[in-house]
Amino acid sequence: RTIELKMAAINSKQVQIRVGSRPAAVVMVPMAATRQFIRASAPAAAALAPVFGRQATRLSRVSTVCVMATAAQAYRTTADGLQVPHGPEAKLVNLMAPADQRAALVASCNKRFELSDRNACDVELLCVGAFSPLEGFLSKEEYESVVNNMRLTSGLLFGLPIVLDTNSEDLVPGDTVLLSYQGQDLAVMNVTSKYTPNKPLECLKCYGTSSLEHPAVQMVAMERGKYYLGGPIKGLALPNRVFPCATPADVRATLPPNQDVLAFQCRNPIHKAHYELFIRALDAPNVREGAVCLVHPTCGPTQDDDIPGVVRFRTYEVLKEETANPRLRWAYLPYSMHMAGPREAIQHMIIRKNYGCTHFIIGRDMAGCKSSISGQDFYGAYDAQEMANKHASELNMQTVPSLNIAYTEEKGYVTADVAKAESLHVLNLSGTKFRQMLRAGNDIPEWFAFKSVVAVLREQIQSESN
Repeated sequence: RTIELKMAAINSKQVQIRVGSRPAAVVMVPMAATRQFIRASAPAAAALAPVFGRQATRLSRVSTVCVMATAAQAYRTTADGLQVPHGPEAKLVNLMAPADQRAALVASCNKRFELSDRNACDVELLCVGAFSPLEGFLSKEEYESVVNNMRLTSGLLFGLPIVLDTNSEDLVPGDTVLLSYQGQDLAVMNVTSKYTPNKPLECLKCYGTSSLEHPAVQMVAMERGKYYLGGPIKGLALPNRVFPCATPADVRATLPPNQDVLAFQCRNPIHKAHYELFIRALDAPNVREGAVCLVHPTCGPTQDDDIPGVVRFRTYEVLKEETANPRLRWAYLPYSMHMAGPREAIQHMIIRKNYGCTHFIIGRDMAGCKSSISGQDFYGAYDAQEMANKHASELNMQTVPSLNIAYTEEKGYVTADVAKAESLHVLNLSGTKFRQMLRAGNDIPEWFAFKSVVAVLREQIQSESN
């Protein structure tokens, strides 16, 4: 039977439970027992989260418990007790050619193609299985299906199209193309299709707008070539990077079996408020005790005003050493951000599922962006959360909304609702003010940022000024 945890404007120590589809007696139970029930019911609770949507997220900020769950349902797992990869076969794709076949693959090529930074990220993620079950770049039919329906032609959920763009008139179906990047041969592609994409429609469907004020629309319209190429690829090597990017298989080898694994996505340096978010997420009601968190920042191309990936990587490395938290796993994702809001939330969940994650931490305005002219947000603060909740069960995952954290003089970091309820004095430091203080050499409050991270950012600013 369906068990509904009825919303109630009560304190955070107890919650009302109704059993059955008809009204029944209200029973008061301790929050600890409720937490155990919710954890036992995972991941079914995620399937019904859209019933509450944005209102539930807002109510959570005033210490109201809002969850709907069905009877307990186990996760699908692999034989070794880990999250199943995405796709009907639940198989992690590995497109890397055996070493003894690579020379023959190169010799079979009749064309060469130089990849852009973004293309190289996609080739790498295809080869290592981060985009499982894809085995190459999308054909016209698959591209149109993902654009219009957010699904492959098979019906499988997929957030954004994975395409290889070109302006070349010479590349045609039937070609075997050597894909190279900065002098390194990465893969061989059998071109099976070449098509002219409907870029305005692609942008409208994927990003919710066709306006050039959106950074990804600018990318599609002004960076990507006239044509898209589709076809399978075979990997020769992974790009030589300043920072290592563990493959899904590498990350899975570090994860505990039969345990919840949370994914934390970010594209900026991690400050203390961010750290509080993913540490507290480990104790969320729908997360089992003993869970671990994969801190998995994207280090590929992103918005022009973001901190370079190499610098971000250095901040993560020093933070990993400073915190030395055994409940954390750290890895870096060579992914090119699209700032696509809701659609990108789905893309990130699929990728992290392939890396072995069962839960995805999702904050306000995830992967959001602002108009380059008006400064207005393209997405609502909870649009990505609602999209993720809607599809979480289908992905065999759950979402963990990130808490609204505030630093107070009296109690340090607390949730914003606690700060408000207790009239605590909240301290704020904007990103703009933080950067100004860095450039001026001013002391950064220890409550805001880790010393090790500040040192790396100061060094970067100094090198830019020189």
